[in-house]
Amino acid sequence: MAGAVLRSALRHSLGQVRHVSPVRVPRAGERVGRIYADLEREFGMLAPPVALHSPAPEALAACWMMLRETLVAGGSADRAVKEAVATAVSGANSCPYCVEVHGMTLHQLAEPAGPEPAAVAEWARSGGARPAPFPAAHAPELVGVAVTFHYLNRMVNIFLPESPLPTGAPPALRTRATGLLGRFLGPAARRHWAPGGSLDLLPSAALPADLGWAAATPSIAGAFARAAAAAESAGVRTVPEPVRGLVRAELAGWDGRPKGLSRAWVDDAVAGLPPAQRAAGRLALLSALASYQVDQSIVADFRQERPGDAALIELTFWAAFAAAREMGTRLTAPANS
Repeated sequence: MAGAVLRSALRHSLGQVRHVSPVRVPRAGERVGRIYADLEREFGMLAPPVALHSPAPEALAACWMMLRETLVAGGSADRAVKEAVATAVSGANSCPYCVEVHGMTLHQLAEPAGPEPAAVAEWARSGGARPAPFPAAHAPELVGVAVTFHYLNRMVNIFLPESPLPTGAPPALRTRATGLLGRFLGPAARRHWAPGGSLDLLPSAALPADLGWAAATPSIAGAFARAAAAAESAGVRTVPEPVRGLVRAELAGWDGRPKGLSRAWVDDAVAGLPPAQRAAGRLALLSALASYQVDQSIVADFRQERPGDAALIELTFWAAFAAAREMGTRLTAPANS
C-alpha cells in the first residue's frame, strides 16, 4: 500500500520539470508508455530526468536505453560501483539532483567485492586525469555510466530543480523523505535485470568510432550506437549545421573545466553565426559546456525561432550528448585506460 502511494506521488513529481510539459502516464502512447512502465519496474520510479524527454520519443528511448544498459542491467561491474560513478560524475558536474538520488541508492546497496567504489569514483570525478582503477572487462559499463551521467546531468541542470524533494520542506521531513525514497529504490537496484532488454526501442545502428570503448559489451554498444543515431537525427532536424559545427569546435578546444558564471564567452562564440541561428547557438553551447547557465531567457529566445517542446528537447539532447561523447573520449584516452 505504501509503495503504491509513493509511486503515485513520484509520478506527480513530473510537475517539477521546467520549460517543457512531459507526457503524463494516462496520456502516454505505446512507446512512451512502455518506457515509463520499464522505468518504474527496473529503476524503481518514474524518474523525471528520463521522463522529461517524453515530448521527443526518440530522445526518451535513447536516454532510457543508455541508463538501463549501463547502470540498471546486470553485468561484470557491481551496481554499487556503478552508482558510485554516477554520484561522482554528478558531483563534478554540479548536479545536486542526481547526487541526491544516486547517493540514496548507493546507501541501500551492500559493499561490493572488487574495485573499491571510492577509487572508481575518484577516477570518474577526475574526467580522465587518472588511470582507470578497474579491469578492462568493466570498462564498457563504468565508462558507459560516466558518459550517461555526463549527458543526464546537463539535461537535469536545464530542466529540473536542485532536489527531487519539495522545495522548502523542513529538514526533518527531508530526512524522512530521503530515507523512504532510498528504501523504495533499493529493491529494484538489488535485482538482476537482463542486458539488452531496451534495444528494440530504436533501430540498430553502427557504433561510431569515438564510442568504441563500448564495443566489447554488445548490449552497451547497441545502446550507444542507437543513441548516437537518434542524436544525429535530432540534430539534423533541429540544430542548424553551422551551430553543430560551432559546438563541435568548442568541444574540441575545451579544457574540461567549468566555464564560470559569465556568459560573455557564448556571445563571442555565436557572433559569427547568422542572426537567426544565434539563439540556437547560445542554447546548444550552454547545454554542452555550461548547462547550469541555461535560464528562461535563453529558452525563450530559442522558442521564438523554434517553438514547441520537441524541438527544445531535441536540441538539448544533441548538444548534451555531444559533450558526453567528448568526456567518454577523454576518460578512455590511452594514458588513462
